[in-house]
Amino acid sequence: MEQAPSRPPTRAGLRLALLAFTQLIVALDYNIVYVALPDVAGALGFTAASVQWVVSAYAVGLGGLLLFGGRAVDRLGPRRMFMLGLALYGVASLAGGLAPDAGVLIAARAVQGVGGALLTPATLALIYRGFAEGPERNRALGAWGMAGSAGLAAGSLLGGVLTNYLGWEWVFFVNVPLALGAALAALRLLATDPPRVSGFGGFDLPGALLATAGSVLLVLGLASGPEHGWGSLRGAGALTAGTALLGALLVVESRTRDPLVPPRLLRNRGLATTMAVIAVFQGTLGGGYYVLTSYLQPVLGYSALEAGLTFLPLTVVCMAAALKIAPAMLGRWGVRTTLSIGMLGAGAGIAVLVAGMPAEGGFWTLMPGSLIWGVFGGVAFVALFASAGAGITPHEQGVASGLASTAKEVGGAMGLAVFVAVATAGRATGPATPGLLDGLHTAGWAAAAVTAAGGLIALALKPDAAKTAPGKEPDPVPVEEVAP
Repeated sequence: MEQAPSRPPTRAGLRLALLAFTQLIVALDYNIVYVALPDVAGALGFTAASVQWVVSAYAVGLGGLLLFGGRAVDRLGPRRMFMLGLALYGVASLAGGLAPDAGVLIAARAVQGVGGALLTPATLALIYRGFAEGPERNRALGAWGMAGSAGLAAGSLLGGVLTNYLGWEWVFFVNVPLALGAALAALRLLATDPPRVSGFGGFDLPGALLATAGSVLLVLGLASGPEHGWGSLRGAGALTAGTALLGALLVVESRTRDPLVPPRLLRNRGLATTMAVIAVFQGTLGGGYYVLTSYLQPVLGYSALEAGLTFLPLTVVCMAAALKIAPAMLGRWGVRTTLSIGMLGAGAGIAVLVAGMPAEGGFWTLMPGSLIWGVFGGVAFVALFASAGAGITPHEQGVASGLASTAKEVGGAMGLAVFVAVATAGRATGPATPGLLDGLHTAGWAAAAVTAAGGLIALALKPDAAKTAPGKEPDPVPVEEVAP
């Protein structure tokens, strides 16, 4: 079959490798921090409840600015935002490793989140614009998802090694050379964005302020509830204010000529359903990781290195599923069926994992659940982002990925807050106190049930309008639109 003329595959392959490597950096940081949490808490004076802020501060910065970041990608160019995001990420990582107290570390993590709020939609927009919707994009998202899973695997293991031998500071320092290397590669591999003569003119500043403030307050309230109480000013007060501001955003956007979030995107059934499912996915992922980490270290007494090694099977099979299984399932069954199967299977995997968490358990009792969760979680992750970009015009890919990623981060913050509250309810806050294992089991069963419910929500997606005939792929998007 005659192929459309295109750039040499090595160039396109290097570009995809760079985008996948960037996802690896972000995922590496996510999991590397979990393994180091006990050491960070001991060194900087966090309590058992407040140590979640090492994770939640990043979620506040990221979730609060993703909508702004997505629109900035569309208006100012994905390469510019990609470079700026990497710079913020690297500098904040350096500051985090040098942090002398809890306050400085939390601030550094928030700035790191701002970098991620630019980097994530830029990376996804470059994938959506550079690869045709269908099998070509599914394979690209599979490689991107595989890199993310590799980052989780490397984060678990590397976090254990660095914390055990060099100290918790190095879980932040390691990001600095990685971000610098990605920035240098981007200068050569990514096309220069076209000039933007209007700059921020017509950027919908009121919408940007409302979206940022509302999202920040919403995530702040979710993260503060377990420590300060759900009825407190920082809990219920922030949640109420955040919800009110996001409601005001919808009113403002409906009357703005060039809105930050085009209302038609919010009315898009596929995108709205994807946002709901991705919130569930990330919420139960964060809750499940908290449950597993708390079981391995406070309950079983594993070291950071041993805990990291225990995470390895889960993330290795997730890598393989994202790279090979997910694209094949998407091509055969479409997004709706693949996503539903992925979420239902991931819920089953979490349930089997919790069943393998007795007081006398360990690595081998956790293996069956880890493998099942890893396979179906990898499938669901790729299917979610294939769904987020489906049918979206190129000039709105940034804000669409921003919406999906915002739902992901808000869901993650909500899940972590809820599952921490469930796991710690009715017991003292010290490690290995009576009732800890019962609380972890309750939180784990709840995470499994909520994940399976996400699989049912996915059925609200419209069936794929058309399937690609065997041996035939859609016409590719000209790569010239993305890079020289």
